[in-house]
Amino acid sequence: MKQNNKPNALYVAFHYPPILGSSGVHRTLAFTRHLSEKGWKVTVLTASLKSYVKWAEDQFSFIPKDVKVIRAFGRDTSRHFSWRNKYLSWMALPDNWQSWIFGGFFAGLWSILRQRPDVIVSTYPIASAHCIGYLLHRITGVPWVADLRDPMAQDDYPTEPRKKKCFVWIENKIVKHCAKAIVTTPGAKIFYQQKFPDIADEFWQVLPNGFDETIFSQIAESETIDKAAGPYILMHSGVIYPSERDPTQLFQAVSELKQEGIINSKKIKIRLRATGHDSLFIQQINFLDIGDIFELQPPIPYKQALSEMFEVDALLLLQAANCNYQIPAKAYEYLRVQKPVLALTPKVGDTGQLLDKAGVANIADLDDKQQIKTALTDFIYKLEEGNFEFDNLDKLQRFSRQQQAITFEKILQQTMSV
Repeated sequence: MKQNNKPNALYVAFHYPPILGSSGVHRTLAFTRHLSEKGWKVTVLTASLKSYVKWAEDQFSFIPKDVKVIRAFGRDTSRHFSWRNKYLSWMALPDNWQSWIFGGFFAGLWSILRQRPDVIVSTYPIASAHCIGYLLHRITGVPWVADLRDPMAQDDYPTEPRKKKCFVWIENKIVKHCAKAIVTTPGAKIFYQQKFPDIADEFWQVLPNGFDETIFSQIAESETIDKAAGPYILMHSGVIYPSERDPTQLFQAVSELKQEGIINSKKIKIRLRATGHDSLFIQQINFLDIGDIFELQPPIPYKQALSEMFEVDALLLLQAANCNYQIPAKAYEYLRVQKPVLALTPKVGDTGQLLDKAGVANIADLDDKQQIKTALTDFIYKLEEGNFEFDNLDKLQRFSRQQQAITFEKILQQTMSV
């Protein structure tokens, strides 16, 4: 580590404010904030605003004042390089932001030449970030840490063969050239240990997702409201991916429970906030005649979305079995809010195990209609009886991103001392 100057990190991250619609941005934001507050010189290498599908001016305020942000050229292949909504498939490898690899590499190299960083960090999702991190490391020799987060190439993901080949290539470069690789769950570490059995155990670092206590502390108690008379409000907050959070069986289960007279709109309302696929889901909801129970709501700013979690009666989590090695940040935010959770995810997965140990959730497989019917019926009964107990806030702080950021800094310091 430098003795007379601040330690210096170049952080390659596609998701950074003012982007909207990405939960992944908050991990990077918390880590860069912590490093800056601890005296690090932090430069974030991200993409130009045109590469984002959605962004908002007010999101700039989340960027820590001492963090320098470089916005390198990058475009979305599907939006900017297509003709009549068609484009050559190789132009979207390893992802739709392939052009950012070139823009990011040259912008990053210029930054390194001007102020030699002690470490390069690249973070997934958006696999192109790891390509940039790899190229900069190979050209400059600056130590490289990859925040993999979740497994990349799996048996059933990606489904497109050439994309999977790209992901395998990236993983091999990470294993060969990185000082450390970070994953978010014990299951992900086991996955990679089995995939790369010759790699030392200490290479794989587990650094969970979590909630941002800094932002939660800004949500005043006065912003929450008392329970009003009426149906229980069960809410899912955030994007619902049809392939990984498919609500089809939930819709079917609610339809049957309604027909059986077990539930109705006077007993429960299920709010889906910012699904990203409203046009698809509204067709299913209308077809099953459950529009009186389900309500689709538009996106709202992040802090407002967190505040809304306090206002509802319970929270809904959807996660398919193909994500068993992942725990979304949403799960930790739900625990922080201290509201009951209906978790439609395998109990054997990392998310299922987390919520099961916390004792605040009814759990059922996302693709099992009968399990969902049973879990939802019992969940409503527990809401009526108040049969939920929650950890106190001090105990929950182990899941805060502030705690994870301390470990993250130690990982970088170890990398720099080698």
